[in-house]
Amino acid sequence: MDGRPLAFHLTEGQASDSPQFEVLLDLGPDITPRAAVGDKGYDAKANRSAARERSICPVIPFKSSAKNRPAFFPKALYRARARIEQLVGKLKRFKRIALRCEKTAQNYGSIVALALGFILVKSVHTA
Repeated sequence: MDGRPLAFHLTEGQASDSPQFEVLLDLGPDITPRAAVGDKGYDAKANRSAARERSICPVIPFKSSAKNRPAFFPKALYRARARIEQLVGKLKRFKRIALRCEKTAQNYGSIVALALGFILVKSVHTA
């Protein structure tokens, strides 16, 4: 959606991204995405099959150590991942988020939600 946030899921700092993939597929409003774009941290058979069960095309590059790598990879779709990284960059411009000033998950999640709200408001007024 043009790099605007739909939803977020807060996890522990040391938690891996891969187990959270199914949670991310179910977040957000009642829309069905056509593709799920992720980095190599999400490369797992379980993640790919979870996306396909929901009729979502997984756009996740294979790790270099993967044994069965297909010849085709949708690079044009993967370029859309830059929007995600740009949104994270905008989010880290907020000092309280970048420095992780909040000690509890509830307070940190509230600050992230507030910052994402500011980002949404700004994107609406500049469009």
